[in-house]
Amino acid sequence: MIRPATPDDAAAVVAIYNHYVATTSISFEERAVTPDEMAQRIGDVLAGGLPWLVHERDGRVTGYAYATKWRARSAYRFSAETSVYLRHGQGGQGIGKALYTALLDELRRRGIHMAIGGIAQPNPASVALHESLGFEKVAHFKQVGRKFERWVDVGYWELRLG
Repeated sequence: MIRPATPDDAAAVVAIYNHYVATTSISFEERAVTPDEMAQRIGDVLAGGLPWLVHERDGRVTGYAYATKWRARSAYRFSAETSVYLRHGQGGQGIGKALYTALLDELRRRGIHMAIGGIAQPNPASVALHESLGFEKVAHFKQVGRKFERWVDVGYWELRLG
Protein backbone atom coordinates (compact mmCIF):
# COMPACT_ATOMS: atom_id res chain seq x y z
CA MET A 1 0.00 0.00 0.00
CA ILE A 2 1.28 3.47 -0.90
CA ARG A 3 -0.09 6.43 1.00
CA PRO A 4 0.82 10.03 1.83
CA ALA A 5 3.31 10.33 4.68
CA THR A 6 2.64 12.28 7.84
CA PRO A 7 5.08 13.51 10.48
CA ASP A 8 3.95 10.47 12.51
CA ASP A 9 5.91 8.32 10.03
CA ALA A 10 9.19 9.99 11.02
CA ALA A 11 10.48 7.16 13.25
CA ALA A 12 9.88 4.55 10.53
CA VAL A 13 11.47 6.78 7.88
CA VAL A 14 14.51 7.41 10.09
CA ALA A 15 14.93 3.67 10.61
CA ILE A 16 15.25 3.31 6.84
CA TYR A 17 17.26 6.44 6.11
CA ASN A 18 19.86 6.19 8.86
CA HIS A 19 21.07 2.87 7.46
CA TYR A 20 22.11 4.74 4.30
CA VAL A 21 23.62 7.60 6.28
CA ALA A 22 25.76 5.24 8.37
CA THR A 23 26.83 2.71 5.74
CA THR A 24 26.73 4.26 2.26
CA SER A 25 27.57 7.30 0.19
CA ILE A 26 24.06 7.31 -1.27
CA SER A 27 23.24 10.09 1.17
CA PHE A 28 25.80 12.81 1.78
CA GLU A 29 24.48 13.26 5.28
CA GLU A 30 27.15 12.23 7.79
CA ARG A 31 25.26 11.95 11.06
CA ALA A 32 22.10 10.09 11.99
CA VAL A 33 18.86 12.01 11.72
CA THR A 34 16.50 12.07 14.70
CA PRO A 35 12.78 11.37 14.41
CA ASP A 36 12.05 14.99 15.36
CA GLU A 37 14.32 16.26 12.57
CA MET A 38 12.66 13.91 10.08
CA ALA A 39 9.18 14.92 11.21
CA GLN A 40 10.17 18.53 10.48
CA ARG A 41 11.47 17.56 7.02
CA ILE A 42 8.28 15.69 6.19
CA GLY A 43 6.20 18.62 7.41
CA ASP A 44 8.28 21.09 5.38
CA VAL A 45 7.87 19.08 2.17
CA LEU A 46 4.12 18.79 2.66
CA ALA A 47 3.77 22.46 3.60
CA GLY A 48 5.68 23.35 0.42
CA GLY A 49 2.99 21.64 -1.66
CA LEU A 50 5.08 18.63 -2.67
CA PRO A 51 4.41 14.94 -2.01
CA TRP A 52 6.02 12.55 0.46
CA LEU A 53 4.78 8.98 0.10
CA VAL A 54 5.38 5.81 2.10
CA HIS A 55 4.98 2.18 1.14
CA GLU A 56 3.58 -0.13 3.80
CA ARG A 57 3.48 -3.89 3.94
CA ASP A 58 1.76 -5.63 6.85
CA GLY A 59 1.58 -2.32 8.71
CA ARG A 60 5.32 -1.67 8.42
CA VAL A 61 6.88 1.12 6.34
CA THR A 62 9.16 -0.56 3.78
CA GLY A 63 10.11 2.50 1.74
CA TYR A 64 9.40 6.11 0.99
CA ALA A 65 9.69 8.63 -1.83
CA TYR A 66 9.44 12.39 -1.83
CA ALA A 67 10.11 15.52 -3.84
CA THR A 68 11.72 18.79 -2.86
CA LYS A 69 12.08 22.10 -4.63
CA TRP A 70 14.87 21.95 -7.19
CA ARG A 71 16.07 25.48 -6.43
CA ALA A 72 14.78 28.39 -4.37
CA ARG A 73 14.13 31.02 -7.06
CA SER A 74 10.54 31.21 -8.30
CA ALA A 75 11.25 30.37 -11.94
CA TYR A 76 12.29 26.87 -10.79
CA ARG A 77 8.89 26.20 -9.21
CA PHE A 78 7.92 23.69 -11.92
CA SER A 79 10.93 21.45 -11.27
CA ALA A 80 11.42 19.09 -8.34
CA GLU A 81 14.22 16.85 -7.08
CA THR A 82 13.04 13.33 -6.34
CA SER A 83 14.29 10.72 -3.89
CA VAL A 84 13.36 7.16 -3.00
CA TYR A 85 14.67 4.96 -0.19
CA LEU A 86 13.85 1.36 0.71
CA ARG A 87 14.30 -0.53 3.94
CA HIS A 88 17.59 -2.44 3.75
CA GLY A 89 16.96 -5.82 2.12
CA GLN A 90 13.73 -4.77 0.38
CA GLY A 91 15.27 -4.08 -3.05
CA GLY A 92 14.33 -6.10 -6.11
CA GLN A 93 10.67 -6.53 -5.13
CA GLY A 94 9.22 -3.68 -7.19
CA ILE A 95 8.64 -1.42 -4.17
CA GLY A 96 10.99 1.30 -5.43
CA LYS A 97 9.40 1.36 -8.87
CA ALA A 98 5.88 1.44 -7.43
CA LEU A 99 6.79 4.28 -5.07
CA TYR A 100 8.57 6.25 -7.77
CA THR A 101 5.69 5.78 -10.23
CA ALA A 102 3.21 7.02 -7.62
CA LEU A 103 5.46 9.98 -6.83
CA LEU A 104 5.78 10.95 -10.50
CA ASP A 105 2.01 10.67 -10.97
CA GLU A 106 1.48 12.93 -7.98
CA LEU A 107 3.99 15.46 -9.31
CA ARG A 108 2.15 15.53 -12.64
CA ARG A 109 -1.14 16.19 -10.83
CA ARG A 110 0.53 19.10 -9.06
CA GLY A 111 1.75 20.67 -12.30
CA ILE A 112 5.44 19.82 -11.94
CA HIS A 113 7.09 19.84 -15.35
CA MET A 114 10.54 18.33 -14.64
CA ALA A 115 11.64 15.65 -12.17
CA ILE A 116 15.35 15.55 -11.36
CA GLY A 117 17.14 12.69 -9.66
CA GLY A 118 20.63 13.10 -8.25
CA ILE A 119 22.48 9.80 -7.80
CA ALA A 120 25.78 9.39 -5.96
CA GLN A 121 28.05 7.24 -8.08
CA PRO A 122 28.41 4.36 -8.40
CA ASN A 123 24.87 3.18 -7.77
CA PRO A 124 23.80 0.87 -10.61
CA ALA A 125 20.51 -0.11 -8.94
CA SER A 126 19.35 3.51 -8.70
CA VAL A 127 20.51 4.29 -12.24
CA ALA A 128 18.57 1.26 -13.51
CA LEU A 129 15.44 2.34 -11.61
CA HIS A 130 15.57 5.88 -12.95
CA GLU A 131 16.23 4.79 -16.52
CA SER A 132 13.45 2.17 -16.38
CA LEU A 133 11.07 5.04 -15.64
CA GLY A 134 12.32 7.10 -18.60
CA PHE A 135 14.85 9.36 -16.87
CA GLU A 136 17.84 10.38 -18.99
CA LYS A 137 21.29 11.25 -17.67
CA VAL A 138 22.06 14.92 -18.23
CA ALA A 139 25.04 15.70 -15.98
CA HIS A 140 27.92 14.16 -14.08
CA PHE A 141 29.80 16.11 -11.43
CA LYS A 142 33.11 14.65 -10.33
CA GLN A 143 34.23 14.57 -6.71
CA VAL A 144 31.55 16.95 -5.42
CA GLY A 145 31.07 15.09 -2.15
CA ARG A 146 33.40 13.53 0.37
CA LYS A 147 32.29 10.73 2.66
CA PHE A 148 34.12 7.87 4.34
CA GLU A 149 37.45 9.42 3.37
CA ARG A 150 36.78 9.23 -0.36
CA TRP A 151 35.53 11.56 -3.07
CA VAL A 152 32.11 10.81 -4.53
CA ASP A 153 30.73 11.76 -7.95
CA VAL A 154 27.07 12.65 -8.52
CA GLY A 155 25.13 12.13 -11.72
CA TYR A 156 21.84 13.84 -12.52
CA TRP A 157 18.95 12.32 -14.42
CA GLU A 158 15.84 14.17 -15.60
CA LEU A 159 12.35 13.23 -16.69
CA ARG A 160 9.99 15.68 -18.37
CA LEU A 161 6.55 15.15 -16.85
CA GLY A 162 4.48 17.60 -18.88
